[in-house]
Amino acid sequence: MYYTGQYHRAIHLLTSRKLDKTYTACRYLAAKCHYECKEWQEALNILDLLDMSFSRSSSAANISDSLPGTETTLLPNCENSICLLRGKIYEAMDNRSLAADCYREALKLDVYCFEAFELLVNHHMLTAKEEQELVSSLPFASQCHPSEADIVRDLYQSRLKKYDCPGRVELSPSLLPLANNLDVIVSSAEQHLYNCDFRAAYKITSKVLSKDPYNSQCLPIHIAVLVELRNSNALFYLAHKLVDYYPDKSISWFAVGCYYMLTENFLPARWFLSKATTLERAHGPSWLAFGHTFGVNKDHDQAMAAYFTASQIMKGCHLPVLYIGLEYGLTNNPKLAERFFSQALSIAPQDPFVLHEMGVIAFGNMDFEEAESHFLKALERVRDVCDEMLPERWEPLLNNLGHVSRKLKKYEEALEYHKQAEILCPQTASTYSAIGYVHALMGNHSEAVNYFHKALGLRKDDTFSTTMLTNSMDALMSEISACDGADDDPHFPTPTKDSARKVKLTELFGSSQKDKSMVDSKDESLDDSKPGFDPVDSDPFAESSLSIEEVEMEEYSTS
Repeated sequence: MYYTGQYHRAIHLLTSRKLDKTYTACRYLAAKCHYECKEWQEALNILDLLDMSFSRSSSAANISDSLPGTETTLLPNCENSICLLRGKIYEAMDNRSLAADCYREALKLDVYCFEAFELLVNHHMLTAKEEQELVSSLPFASQCHPSEADIVRDLYQSRLKKYDCPGRVELSPSLLPLANNLDVIVSSAEQHLYNCDFRAAYKITSKVLSKDPYNSQCLPIHIAVLVELRNSNALFYLAHKLVDYYPDKSISWFAVGCYYMLTENFLPARWFLSKATTLERAHGPSWLAFGHTFGVNKDHDQAMAAYFTASQIMKGCHLPVLYIGLEYGLTNNPKLAERFFSQALSIAPQDPFVLHEMGVIAFGNMDFEEAESHFLKALERVRDVCDEMLPERWEPLLNNLGHVSRKLKKYEEALEYHKQAEILCPQTASTYSAIGYVHALMGNHSEAVNYFHKALGLRKDDTFSTTMLTNSMDALMSEISACDGADDDPHFPTPTKDSARKVKLTELFGSSQKDKSMVDSKDESLDDSKPGFDPVDSDPFAESSLSIEEVEMEEYSTS
């Protein structure tokens, strides 16, 4: 009856014969039928009749107190299933703290209860530190075979949070025999994603999806990579396939919403992302993307509302708190922004994004030493995992380090940071203007003029570069003399009356045979024979700088 969807009929059958009060498995089945009918409180009341030696604030009296004389038969591995179901019920009732406790208890009762572990990790109920403590406290040695204990522990480790701190992509020795396992490969792709190595992550996810096109663990990572690489065509194709095959899954509508967000169609993006959150309220990426659609349009109130909802759902994730701080910073509220950044830093103290934003707040507060400290810590975290060049995502970090160094009068270091940022993103107007500004402060006005010209070539409406270009040109003109290398003013002799030559019309228009032969023989040396003659002067149309508009303007003014 349960598998055919006849839930109320199954409940009536179990309760009418009082099987739910005699057998634990029957009680579990009756509670599960109530859960499928979304009757949360009824399901919880049935489960609370049995004391599982688990401290809960809302537990009712156990069956030994309420029903004396009855006997219960506990089946092996039934306790962890009851704890798992209880956790699902609490999560459906938005009581996530008790749900997390139930999931942890289910894992301690049975370390092979992977569903409880997956719910804890995917729904971000624990911080990274709490997840590590949970895996360390699980009784692998007592419940697993000696040959399996290390493998199970390392598989759990590979599924823990990776976005709180960049890390190297490497396999533990016990997982080397599983190097071709898709779950292990997806774990490495996720690490590449959070290391901002999007192309490497895309290669791995494409390989996985070629073997398993609808891998539920790989699809969110692949969608995020497509958004970062701005591959809208591939995302469009993938989203349509998911909607056709899995219309009841939140990941399908999340892909559609990400496509519309990537193409800057924010109204349909919000609609589809809202549908994804309706299908699965605990789907954190949909809530974050929903907030991004408002943040891009500077609708800060709606964006913060979405991020606050995500922070309530994703208790162990620092990203919603980080985005709330960003929105407060954009609305010129640095005090609240710093408060939320500090909260995010307490959850993920090694995240370079959080350290970067803390540095931005310190820079705005004119505390340049603290800002430099935060920026350098963030750069150190990034360089620990990057053997070669930094990803393009960290170009603002290098430019901000250059700004701080400039404020601290470290002009050579500022130039070095800005040059590194220029290598990451060559055609960036802000980087060129920053380099030009540092050169201007160092007195290298010719170099400053060059970089300000480059910045204005990329962004013509850059008022800062325009102003600084004018100032640098003025400083450059004051440094260079009008005639470089001349000691005295030039002297031009004036002709006297006696030396002046009177030219007659007969001399100009006379055509003697001797002059004709001279012109014919020396046609090529016309300029040398008459030093003051320019052939362009004889052409009335050679001066092409006078435009038609200017001519018409003169005629209109004279008339």
